[in-house]
Amino acid sequence: MRKEKKALVWDVIVMLLSAVIMAAGMVIFTIPNNIAPGGVSGLATAVAVLLPIPIGLLSMLINIPLLLAAWRTFGWRKLLLTVIAAACFSVFVDVFTPILPVYTENRLLASVYGGAALGLGVGILMTRNMTTGGTDLLVMLLRKPFPHIPAGTLLTIVDAGVVLIAVILFRDIEVALYSAVTIFIQGKLIDAIMQGLDNAKVIMLITDKASEIKEILVGEKGLGLTEFTVRGGYTRNEKDLLMMVLHRGQMAETLRIAKRIDPAAFIIIQNAAEVHGEGFKEELAG
Repeated sequence: MRKEKKALVWDVIVMLLSAVIMAAGMVIFTIPNNIAPGGVSGLATAVAVLLPIPIGLLSMLINIPLLLAAWRTFGWRKLLLTVIAAACFSVFVDVFTPILPVYTENRLLASVYGGAALGLGVGILMTRNMTTGGTDLLVMLLRKPFPHIPAGTLLTIVDAGVVLIAVILFRDIEVALYSAVTIFIQGKLIDAIMQGLDNAKVIMLITDKASEIKEILVGEKGLGLTEFTVRGGYTRNEKDLLMMVLHRGQMAETLRIAKRIDPAAFIIIQNAAEVHGEGFKEELAG
């Protein structure tokens, strides 16, 4: 019970922080420059040209069908938090509009910083399996059947349709150009945040002292590894190859141990885009 309460407190803190960041980014950068940053917020920005409704309230109204569609997928607890997050975002947008300064000096800079604020907010929310509704909620629904497509990429695809609508309503082709910058920055930042949580490195260590290295890494540090016997193409000498998949925080100590035991070891380090298994992601969405 205590653990659940702690998780709920963190959910609320993250939800409020993300809503503030996203709302401020829109009010300061995207809305005053007629930039449609994709998603429901971008759609609301464009539709507001036709309807005398505040953008925050309009975002909430557009969100309702998507929230209803997500009921069975996420359950009442996560959906309730999403509804609250969407409501907070909408309220903050309307509250911030008359009080925050706006930046209109350079539309390109506005699109970059607006995308960064939105990407940061959405990415932080997604780390807690929450959204503010809208197309980022749609993206989380799409992640179930398409788990190998990065969230930021899915968001970019969905948002392209929103930008097209905005271009038509604003009758300004530059809307698409600057909105594309915002969406690109937003998607990249979301992917960086999401992938950064389980960012892993693959280490391939070719050594003559595999048993000594394994004794420390496996026996003392509790790390997992896979061992191969390999032969040099030039020397034809046989050596051991130890392959490990490590979290970023485990890298420095592992390399220090390996180099201390075998200074002549040949070490290859690669980025692992995604890892599933014990110690990393436990399941694949089906």
